[in-house]
Amino acid sequence: VKMRSLAPGIKLITSFSRDSWYRFFILILTFVFYTTYHLSRKPISIVKVIKNNYQNLFGVLDNCFLVAYAIGMFFSGMFGERLPLRYYLSSGMILSGLFTVLFGLGFYWQIHSLWYYCLVQALNGLVQTTGWPAVVACVGNWFGKGKRGFIMGIWNSHTSVGNILGSLIAGVYVSSSWGLSFIVPGIIIASAGVICFLFLVESKSHMLDIWGICLFVHESVEQEPLLRNSSSNEEIFSTNTSTAVEPEEDHTEAISFCGALRIPGVVEFSLCLLFAKLVSYTFLYWLPLYIANVAHFDPKEAGDLSTLFDVGGIVGGILAGLISDYSGGRATTCCAMLIIAAPMLFLYNKIGQNGLPTTIGMLLWCGALVNGPYALITTAVSADLGTHECLRGNSRALSTVTAIIDGTGSIGAAIGPLLAGLISPTGWNNVFYMLIAADVLAFESIMLLSRLVYKEVRGWCGYTTRQRG
Repeated sequence: VKMRSLAPGIKLITSFSRDSWYRFFILILTFVFYTTYHLSRKPISIVKVIKNNYQNLFGVLDNCFLVAYAIGMFFSGMFGERLPLRYYLSSGMILSGLFTVLFGLGFYWQIHSLWYYCLVQALNGLVQTTGWPAVVACVGNWFGKGKRGFIMGIWNSHTSVGNILGSLIAGVYVSSSWGLSFIVPGIIIASAGVICFLFLVESKSHMLDIWGICLFVHESVEQEPLLRNSSSNEEIFSTNTSTAVEPEEDHTEAISFCGALRIPGVVEFSLCLLFAKLVSYTFLYWLPLYIANVAHFDPKEAGDLSTLFDVGGIVGGILAGLISDYSGGRATTCCAMLIIAAPMLFLYNKIGQNGLPTTIGMLLWCGALVNGPYALITTAVSADLGTHECLRGNSRALSTVTAIIDGTGSIGAAIGPLLAGLISPTGWNNVFYMLIAADVLAFESIMLLSRLVYKEVRGWCGYTTRQRG
């Protein structure tokens, strides 16, 4: 009897184990969740284009959100390690959707009180802190070791994808009914929160009761960095069925705030992210207005054009992860991109509006160089430090370390847009001088790790594979 072969697509699907499919599912799910977080943050930068006479007012609103976000982030990681991630993340998304919708409803309710919008923005900033530590911890629970910065660079593009979608959605309504620019993203993130509650599986161990037996191979060296290069050909999604083994006992005591600060490199990379995020978030909140004022585009065109900065950010994040994986140098990759970013910002301010092709090219370059180090620090570096060898396998430090690094960066994210609002009336040149100075300070901060950079470069010169601590 002639046997009929399976269709190639079915062969591909069945070649992956159940472990692999759950990992892929979690990666996609967390990508979508954090995309909606940034999607709901972006509309205010589009709406301020039609309210050109209220730059200082919008600077205040930006700061209400960002200061609350920065303060809340330092506590969010500790909550995330002590509460069920599914409840923590889904409740944060639903509440964020509620406050985003309330901001938009102010247009229809004809609310003209600054305090109303400031309060809504501050509360939204607090609940948005649930996002980053939770998704990083969730991914860390599923991907134990030997995972590549290239894959995490792609995953981290959710930030830029969210900014792009938020700009496009807000741009549709900004000229006619700006309230919908907030209401629609608010409904989207709240809906994603419901999906999170229904489908998120926050760790591999939670599937054991369902399956009855352990179908996952326990990671034997849990303290290895999440994104460390593997000398073997290990892939994120293994095509081999996992072997049933007994899980090792994990350290259940969560790390303290001061304990996380003592991890080598946490303070230095946190300071670097402070200045890098200052530059990135200034672009996030003020780039559409800059394009509208300097290049004289209408609000929708300015919002659409500003998405190119985020497109460049996607490419920069992926390249930063790929280069750091290939070279073995996280710190050196950040330094190199920050060095190039400063003159590129200067050039964008001087010649960036000399024709549409020049504008597009400069936005892509600036986005890649500014967001590349930002993406690398918030993913690969945070994961490396959160699973540092000095923790002796304590897998519950990742959320707190991530929150400290991102919380420090969020201080810069709050300062940048505020300074831009204060400086922009004196001229956009001065805003760019401030951004260039911040980029240089980011470089100086990471040079506090000059010994690490030296070791990385020495490893390249000797053509040896260096293990990161």
